[in-house]
Amino acid sequence: MKTGSRPKYYDNAKVSCACGNTFFTGSVLPEIKVEICSVCHPFYTGEMKYVDTLGRVEKFKQKQAQSAGKKYLKKKQRKAIKIKEATKKAAQSPKTLKDMLKQAKSQSTAKSSPANSTSDDSQKPEKENKNS
Repeated sequence: MKTGSRPKYYDNAKVSCACGNTFFTGSVLPEIKVEICSVCHPFYTGEMKYVDTLGRVEKFKQKQAQSAGKKYLKKKQRKAIKIKEATKKAAQSPKTLKDMLKQAKSQSTAKSSPANSTSDDSQKPEKENKNS
């Protein structure tokens, strides 16, 4: 077996908790930092407290507060609302090609009315210069 392939073992590795408790144990790390130990863990202390390291409880409470004012809609109601929105959108969209062309023409005249000048270069296709 290769020599030096095993990590160094520390018999007196110091474990320090966020609550201030420290104790010694054996480990491959010389010092270990933990957030909860047997002195401050709710199971051992009998106290009810949230063990929240990443703010999950606060995030959950915020989401609950945001959704408190909202009304839950059943699936049928959501579908009905979706269908109403789709019919409104369909009513506003042009039904024939002629309607589409009229709409496009009116939009283009509204946009180009301040400056109706167009240059001849913009109308030429870009594929003319193939000399590479």
